[in-house]
Amino acid sequence: MSDTIKSAEAFQLAWKPGSSRLANSGWVRVETEGGTIGYGEVSPMLGGEHSIDIINRYIAPMIVGADPLDHAVLYDRALHRLVKLGPEGAVTGALAGVDIALWDIKGKLLGEPIYKLLGGAWRTELPFYSSIGGNQDTTVEETLARVERRWRNEQPSAIKIRLDGDRTRQDHDLPGDIAKVKAVRALVGPDLPLAFDANNQYSISGAMRVGRVLEDLGYAWFEEPVQHYHVHAMGEVAQRLSITVSAGEQTYTTQALVDLIRSGVRMVQPDIVKMGGITGLMQCAAICFAHGVEFVPHQTQPGIGHMANLHVLSTVMHMTKPAEYADDTGRTDIAFTHPIGPENGRFRLTSRPGLGLDINEDEIARRRV
Repeated sequence: MSDTIKSAEAFQLAWKPGSSRLANSGWVRVETEGGTIGYGEVSPMLGGEHSIDIINRYIAPMIVGADPLDHAVLYDRALHRLVKLGPEGAVTGALAGVDIALWDIKGKLLGEPIYKLLGGAWRTELPFYSSIGGNQDTTVEETLARVERRWRNEQPSAIKIRLDGDRTRQDHDLPGDIAKVKAVRALVGPDLPLAFDANNQYSISGAMRVGRVLEDLGYAWFEEPVQHYHVHAMGEVAQRLSITVSAGEQTYTTQALVDLIRSGVRMVQPDIVKMGGITGLMQCAAICFAHGVEFVPHQTQPGIGHMANLHVLSTVMHMTKPAEYADDTGRTDIAFTHPIGPENGRFRLTSRPGLGLDINEDEIARRRV
């Protein structure tokens, strides 16, 4: 049933003419000798350029000629050859993209969607939350306008507002942030679940001040209130507040995820394009189940990363929160022959093999950087 890997390459795609390289996507294309093609996506940080370089220079030569069904072995072999480059960051982002592509091939070779190969789906229609960013320096009115547009257009099961600000400005505008979270609650009413992502903007005392307001307003979770690299500080805030404190989108290894859980965080958010792809995210799900913490992956990429994330989430028995839907611009739609946006407040997985995506190869060739 299997064959061997003929080629593997990573590249940037520019979705709009003249757009910043930082807005581009980093994709991976793996082809077997039999002509089966799998696609993956790397972490988008700084346009994914560092992960792309690592794949093309180091990982691709390692895997050409190998059996794509040995994806977990290939992953660990590459990780440990490159471990002194990280392993957190560009290396694991690169490996995540390759892993997703190999799972796509595996599904196509076996004629099954990835969720079937992972053990089956508890659900193939998945609710989502609208993740609305860029609210650090907006007015209350501007934030409300953004929230209302997404809320009305998308019919989400929940809404998260993000600051997305300058992390060097700690506790920059606590009164303004508090005014925004109060206004959003007043806009949507008491019943719609809300979340607030501080994007690492606060000190412990600032996080406590904002967190207590969020508790009073009935927010569902408080995301990354302090710098992610202060693991014990994140845990301290989590243990001192009654609102669920979440973190983990900038965690790149399973060992680091366990450290975060041990600190006291009870909802973790690893990202499939940073944390080992499908293989790594399934390991994270098992860790969360074993520790009794909520598993709510972070995901901002609208195409391949998003679809890979949905395949994993469909297999999770206790899906306590909706999937993240961050990028509603439709910028990558041109790459696919079937749309992958939400319908009536849900994303739907099909029974097509692999990721279930039909890639427009001609369009990809035109948009390669």
